[in-house]
Amino acid sequence: MTTPLPETIDDEAQLEDLLSEPSEAAVRALAAAEGDLMLLGVGGKMGPTLARMARRAAEAAGVSRRVIGVSRFSAPGCRQALEARGIETLKGDLLDEAFLAELPDVPNIVYMAGMKFGSTEDPAMTWAMNAYLPALICRRFPGSRIVAFSTGNVYPLVTVESGGAKETDPTDPLGEYAVTTLGRERMFEYFSRTLGIPVAIIRLNYAVEMRYGVLVDIAQKVLAGRPVDLATGYVNVIWQGDANAMVLAALADTACPPFVVNVAGPEILSVRRTAETFGRLFGKPPKFSGAEAATALLNDGTQGHERYGRPRVDDDRMIRWIAHWLRSGGATLAKPTHYDVRDGKF
Repeated sequence: MTTPLPETIDDEAQLEDLLSEPSEAAVRALAAAEGDLMLLGVGGKMGPTLARMARRAAEAAGVSRRVIGVSRFSAPGCRQALEARGIETLKGDLLDEAFLAELPDVPNIVYMAGMKFGSTEDPAMTWAMNAYLPALICRRFPGSRIVAFSTGNVYPLVTVESGGAKETDPTDPLGEYAVTTLGRERMFEYFSRTLGIPVAIIRLNYAVEMRYGVLVDIAQKVLAGRPVDLATGYVNVIWQGDANAMVLAALADTACPPFVVNVAGPEILSVRRTAETFGRLFGKPPKFSGAEAATALLNDGTQGHERYGRPRVDDDRMIRWIAHWLRSGGATLAKPTHYDVRDGKF
């Protein structure tokens, strides 16, 4: 049973508890998916709370299983925090095939590794991380079911009136990062078909919490008196806890060929109106530059909501939470999303 949502989030301990609280769909999926679970690339923005949620979902399901997080663990304290929550950790470079060979054989994998920012400066590494590494993983774990992170960037920019790109729409990635993420999907699809690996592909657009995300980017500009660029005038966002829960629930939907699902919020938000709402909450009218283009990167998350439940945290609550967090001096990750990039160059 989920706990009531608070009016405010006041510290990181409370935040991470909320982000790691499993949904009923996640608990059911962990109950049905026999065996241990390994998260590859667990040290990123979403990985630690996703690993904690997996641990909590397994406990709620009454299932005894190892939850293992694999990463280079470059962020200070991340590894120790995971281990304190009962998550085993293994440190190494996933591109190192000797390290891959030493990883335990597990029946359930969440694949989170990838490269976005810096892709323009180092395209070779971007291709290695986003397209070559998935092939290595599939060849190393042909007997596992895999839930693989992807991105809404595989779709073209679409009009607001379209309601967002659907899973059945054609892909048309813009820029080298987006092309390599489609390459990631194609590698998982190829090995799913040829080796019989059950796969679910998660096209995420965009996860938000108090310390990073599109809403934090907009709020920080309003609070600092910097202009909000309106060229990308509309966005999808989803509470990271809801995204985590949908990822785990997708373990029940892995298939050959891969099952593809958009993970996105149910609303299309106006950047202008969102900035104006933050302005009212901060008592500081926003500044703007540019004008709304006719298209934006938008996903239709309906299929995911129908299968796993609608997101628990709506956009209005996220906005209020973030405004309170920033007014109170809450920490951020200082990692802008660059949601307003329209040429695909990250």
